[in-house]
Amino acid sequence: MSSDAALTQILAQLNALQVSQQTLQAKIDALTAAKDNAPVPMTPPSHNDAIPDSPSRSLSSFAGSPSSTPNKISLASSTPVVGTPPLQSDDKERERALYPGRVLLTTYPDQHGIKPFPLQWGAADPKVRGPVICSRLPTSIKQRNALGAHSGSYSIYRALSIAMGSLSPSHKPDYSKTEPPVDIPPQPAWADPTKIVSFDPWGHLVPQVYKHEVDELGLDVRPSIAVTKAHIKLSEIDEAAKRGEIEVDGKIVIKTNPLRNADGTESALDPGVEIHVSKAAVEPVWYLPGVAERFGISETLLRRALFEDTGGMYPELITRPEIKVFLPPIGNLTVYIFGNPAFMYDESKELTLRVHDECNGSDVFGSDICTCKPYLVFAIEECIRTAQRGGVGVVIYFRKEGRALGEVTKYLVYNLRKRGGDTADKYFKSTELIAGVKDMRFQALMPDALHWLGIKKIDNMVSMSDMKYDAIVQSGIPILKRYDLPEHLIPPDSRVEIDAKIAAGYFTSGKQVTEADLIKTVGRTWEETEH
Repeated sequence: MSSDAALTQILAQLNALQVSQQTLQAKIDALTAAKDNAPVPMTPPSHNDAIPDSPSRSLSSFAGSPSSTPNKISLASSTPVVGTPPLQSDDKERERALYPGRVLLTTYPDQHGIKPFPLQWGAADPKVRGPVICSRLPTSIKQRNALGAHSGSYSIYRALSIAMGSLSPSHKPDYSKTEPPVDIPPQPAWADPTKIVSFDPWGHLVPQVYKHEVDELGLDVRPSIAVTKAHIKLSEIDEAAKRGEIEVDGKIVIKTNPLRNADGTESALDPGVEIHVSKAAVEPVWYLPGVAERFGISETLLRRALFEDTGGMYPELITRPEIKVFLPPIGNLTVYIFGNPAFMYDESKELTLRVHDECNGSDVFGSDICTCKPYLVFAIEECIRTAQRGGVGVVIYFRKEGRALGEVTKYLVYNLRKRGGDTADKYFKSTELIAGVKDMRFQALMPDALHWLGIKKIDNMVSMSDMKYDAIVQSGIPILKRYDLPEHLIPPDSRVEIDAKIAAGYFTSGKQVTEADLIKTVGRTWEETEH
C-alpha cells in the first residue's frame, strides 16, 4: 500500500471514529438530560412512525394517537376565518392529518432505516456530487443528507401556511418552464470543495440534473438558486440619464414606456429609463467542514455554536455528525448582472464589482445617516458604464442588515449615538456597547458568489471595506483597482460614519482623517429636524 493510500485510510478511520464518538456523546447527553428533567409522558412506538426510535429520542404528539382516516379531512376547508376563534376539534383533526406519527425530536446515524443519499461536496459531476436533501417528508426523511430547511427564514411562513391549511406539506412543485433564461455554466471552482462552501453551485440546475432523483425516486429535492431576467427602475438613474451622465443605448439602458394620465391619455412627462439586467437569487447551503475551515475553527465547535445560539433549533447538528450540509435560517443574497453574463468568466473583459450589504433604512427609504444608498446607486452607474464599454458589471446584494446585527440593534445604536453626542470618535464604540462587536459581517464566505459566477479577476471594485477586499484577494481573485464613494455624494449626516471608517484604516482615495480629527465630525441631532 502506498503512503498516500495509507494516509487516506487512516484519515477515513479517524473520521469514522469521530462520528462514532460524537454519536455516543450525544446519546449520553440525552440520557443525562432525561434524568435531570421531569419525565415527559411517552407513547409506545407505532408502526406508522417514519423512523423507529427510543423514548429518549421522541416526544408524544400533542394530538394524541394517529388518525386512521387522515385522507378524509379537508385541510383547506378547516382554515379559520379571520376574526373567528378557531375550533379546537378542527385543529386536532388537522394536526392528526398533517403529522400522524409521534413528534420526532432528533435522529441518530445508527437508527434503523437511516441511509443518507450519497453527497460528495465539490465533485465536478452533479450525479457524483449528489442532490441536497433536507426534507422531513416520509419519502425523503430516511435519505436526508442535509439539515435545516429550504428558504431560510421564510420556512417559518411555509410552516404557518401548512398549519393554517392553505398549503399541503406534500405539495410537489412543477418546475417545468422555470429553467434559467441566462446561462451560468459550471466553472472550475464548482469542482473545488474549498472555493464554494456556503451555497450549492448546482442549485439553479436542480430540476434538470436531478430529474431522476425527483421523478423516479420520489425524493424532495428543491432548487436553492433561481436565475432570471428583469428591468429595474431607479429615480436616481432617471436623473443621471437626464443630466447626460448615463447613456440611453437602447440595450442596457432603455427608455421607459410613456406614462399615463389619470384619464388614460398619454402623459407628456419624461418617463425616465430602465436598466436591463440578469439576476440570481441564492439561498445559503453550508458545507460545514468548509465553513469551519474558513473561520479557522473546528467543525465540532461550529456545530455546537449553531445549535446553542439558535435556541437548540437544530439538535441534529449534534446528533448527526455524519451529515455535513446545513441550510441555515439566515438571509439570502441576490446577484445583479449588467451586460453579457458570459463576460464574467472572460478575463479579457473589464469587470466592475460592488459587494453591498443590505441597509433597508437607506437602500429603500433613503435615510441619510449612512452612505449605503449613495454607494449602491453609484456602483450601479459604474456597472452600467462598464457594460456600455463592452465589459460587465456585477452587484451582489447580501442580506446582512445592520452589519449583520439586525435592524433592532442598529436603531438602538442610532438612539445611543444621537443622545450621547454623535461624534465620529464614538462611532464604533457605540455599536460595541450594545452589540459587543463593531461588526458581525464576517466576509469569509462572501467570495463564494464570485467563484460561482466564474469571476477570476476584478478590474474595478467600488468599496472602501478592507474586510471585503482582503477576503476576495485571499480567495485567489486579484483586484486591479478599488475606489470609494466620491465626496460630493456623501450625505452630511453620514460624515460621522465615513470619517470614523477612514480613521480606522478603511480605504480612501480622498482626504485622510486622524483620530484627533474625529471629535470635530458631529452628526445632526434629533432636535435639528423637528419643526
